[in-house]
Amino acid sequence: MSSAEAGRADAAEEDGRGSGMEVAVVTGLSGAGRSTAAKCLEDLGWFVVDNLPPELISTMVELGAQSRGAITKVAVVMDVRSRAFTDDLSSVIKGLDMRGYKPRVLFLEATDAVLIRRFDQVRRGHPMQGDGRLVDGIGAERALLEPLRAEADLLLDTSSLSVHDLRAKIEDAFGSESSAQTRVTVLSFGYKYGLPMDSDLVMDVRFLPNPFWIPELRDHSGLDSEVRNYVLGQEGAEEFLDRYQDLLRLIGAGYKREGKRYLTLAIGCTGGKHRSVAISEELANRLSKEDGTAVKVVHRDLGRE
Repeated sequence: MSSAEAGRADAAEEDGRGSGMEVAVVTGLSGAGRSTAAKCLEDLGWFVVDNLPPELISTMVELGAQSRGAITKVAVVMDVRSRAFTDDLSSVIKGLDMRGYKPRVLFLEATDAVLIRRFDQVRRGHPMQGDGRLVDGIGAERALLEPLRAEADLLLDTSSLSVHDLRAKIEDAFGSESSAQTRVTVLSFGYKYGLPMDSDLVMDVRFLPNPFWIPELRDHSGLDSEVRNYVLGQEGAEEFLDRYQDLLRLIGAGYKREGKRYLTLAIGCTGGKHRSVAISEELANRLSKEDGTAVKVVHRDLGRE
């Protein structure tokens, strides 16, 4: 390599590092879990492209690098529908590595017996089966991908993994502290305007006295200290918050095991102005102190009266 070429290579490598881009390539045997891996990476904040031709991967990465921070993590899911797959992909990976992007290759595999069972369950043929048997297609694909398997950064055998186990391993390998957080939206609303359609859990706080009937509180909202103190000072308010928070810890742990990272908690009162607003603010304050939880508050109907 000439000094000029070396300089260009060094500059390209510096550009790749300076962009802050993370690049992952997800590949492996058909039926081994690529679709599950792609969905998990999307949930972790990766920009995922499925079955992009190998020669377009570099272009996709460059576009991401030029997005001024809008795209910082790109994952490309590849399979053998491109027959020149292994040679093309290997050269692309080496090219990205030379330019400083340092792609990580995730290779998914499973035993023949497990793959056969999975294909039988979905009643689909193998992409390399042709006129032969299912086992022939699996064997041909395994042989084709062996050179790429040998170069993989992370090799996962999914034979004995449940969907949740696979998600957990991918989260450990490709997730960040922020992406692993449970993102909770506490949404106050008024029943007179209808239930929020996107809520996961709905709680009714109309069991508390309504500040609307207190003349000096009527024109204020649950964001004001006068209303907040009145609502939280009512019998049952603190006990409700304590028990609901305990319940949410139990539910949240289950959601994490199921791979659910977004949760909308709807808190309703009559008009969505006093009780639901005050309770939502207090609940959000409590949840924000829980480890691994990011919280925001939305007051859907505040100001509609």
